[in-house]
Amino acid sequence: MIRTIATAAAAGALIASPLAADELDPNNADDAFRMSTKMFCSLETEDPTVYYWEGTVYSVIRGEKDRHLFDVIAMNTRQCEAFEDPVRGVGSRSVSREVMFYLDPETGEILRQWNNPWTGETVEVLHVANDPVNSRRPSWSRDEKGEPTAKFDPIVMGEYAYQGGGAALLFYDNPLAGDYQDYVGNKYQAAEFLTWTAPLADIKDGDTPHVVDNVISWGRISRWLPWMKMGGREGVLVFYTGGLRLNTWDEMPDKMKNEIRTNYPAYVAPPPVDDDRPNDTSWTVAKRAIDAARAAKEPAGSE
Repeated sequence: MIRTIATAAAAGALIASPLAADELDPNNADDAFRMSTKMFCSLETEDPTVYYWEGTVYSVIRGEKDRHLFDVIAMNTRQCEAFEDPVRGVGSRSVSREVMFYLDPETGEILRQWNNPWTGETVEVLHVANDPVNSRRPSWSRDEKGEPTAKFDPIVMGEYAYQGGGAALLFYDNPLAGDYQDYVGNKYQAAEFLTWTAPLADIKDGDTPHVVDNVISWGRISRWLPWMKMGGREGVLVFYTGGLRLNTWDEMPDKMKNEIRTNYPAYVAPPPVDDDRPNDTSWTVAKRAIDAARAAKEPAGSE
C-alpha cells in the first residue's frame, strides 16, 4: 500500500507517542500480536466474537451491462485459544463458523430458488454455510528462534486506526473439477479484500481483551457460484459489503437470527477451541449438496 507523507507521519504517531502504564506497545512483538488479535478475536480463551456484514452482488460480463443479482447478509462467529511460549512468545488459534444468505434485491427476502437470467433455468439456492473456518495452526508473535515477527502498523487518523489495501489471492484445486486442473484449468480463483477501522485507544488498551467498535468492509471478485449452473460462461461476480463487530449474537437483524435458528442452529455459537475438523468452503459444501442430490435421484439397487 502506498502512503502519503501525511498518513505515514500519522501512522508513526502510534509508535512515537508516549505510552501509558496500561498501553500496549506496537514496538514490542508480543504487544503487536495482542493488538492484532484484539481486532478480530480476543486475548481470552473462549471469548466468543460475532461479526455481521451486508451488501450487494453484481455480475460483470464483457460487453453486457452489469446486473445487481443479489443482496447478501452474513455473519461469522468465532473464538480463540490463547497460548504463551518461552521462545515463541504469545500466540493464538481461531475457530469459527460463517454463513452468508442471498436475498432477492427487490423484496429483501432470503432466496430459496433463483431464476437464472442467462439460462432460463430455475435453480435451488445454496447459501454459504461453512463449518468450520479455522486456523490450521496457532500463530505466534515470534519465530522458532525467538525472533520477533508480529507487526502492527495501521494508518492513524486522529482517534482512529485504519488498515486495508491487502488482498487474499485465492488459487487452489476446485473440488468440483477433476484431477487434471494443472493442465486444463478450472482451478478456483478469487480475490478477497478486507479493511477495518477502530478507535485507537481501544486497540492500545492493555486492560481489555478485545476491540468492540470495529467497522469492516469486505469484497470479493470470483467465478460464478456453483449452484448458478453457469458452466464455462465468461464473467465474474463482484461482492461489495460492509459490517461491524457486535457486542452479542442477538444484536443481528431478526431476519438473520430467525434463519439461523430455523435452518442453521449450530451457528449460534463458534466451534470448540480444540476443533480439528478440515475447513469447509463454498465449493466443498456445494460438492456434498450436489452429490447428495444425485444420490437421492438414483433408483434403489442401481450401480
